[in-house]
Amino acid sequence: MIINILAGGPESLLPDLSEYLEKDSIWVGVDRGVYYLLKRNITPKIAFGDFDSVSAEELMFIEERVTELKKYKPEKDETDMELALNWALDQNPSMIRLFGATGGRLDHLFANIHLLVNPLRTKKSANICLIDKYNLIFIKGPGHYTIEKINTKKYISFVPLTLNVQNLTLEGFKFPLENRHISIGSTLCISNELNSDYGTFSFSEGILIVIRSHD
Repeated sequence: MIINILAGGPESLLPDLSEYLEKDSIWVGVDRGVYYLLKRNITPKIAFGDFDSVSAEELMFIEERVTELKKYKPEKDETDMELALNWALDQNPSMIRLFGATGGRLDHLFANIHLLVNPLRTKKSANICLIDKYNLIFIKGPGHYTIEKINTKKYISFVPLTLNVQNLTLEGFKFPLENRHISIGSTLCISNELNSDYGTFSFSEGILIVIRSHD
């Protein structure tokens, strides 16, 4: 099962959502993202939000079409996205994709990137990534990983989320590394590229943000 979560970030940054309409996928709307989905004739299974970013008419449009609508007060401990993500993780999917989570307010962007850590923190097995028109972002803990070439997103960057990432090794890349220590604040691993269809990366300690992007 795949769960797609659409939040209310700038609509201009959304990818073509029709590419993610698999038969085994479930859609979840977050705040204004619910309206974005309905405009594309996608009805979410469930929706979360305080809905302070939609008009009264848009909220009525949403309420008429979404059966399971979780409404919250704006003053709460979690963001709307975190509430939706927690629900999604409880469904034990194989993958969770976050859309509409970039652009606009920087505090929301950083919060959404940090939410990618939740499967590691809660020891859930779901793969989770954040996708917009230009980027695909995911987070990995220590291990050895294969990464496949995506022609539409040729740049691959590795950014430490923890103070230190130990023994980072990149094989099959234009700029390879072997057992390098990378500290937070380093730009050493920005804008790398694969030499062929596949490459690998591995490290022994820390947490890495992996960003696949294009200009």
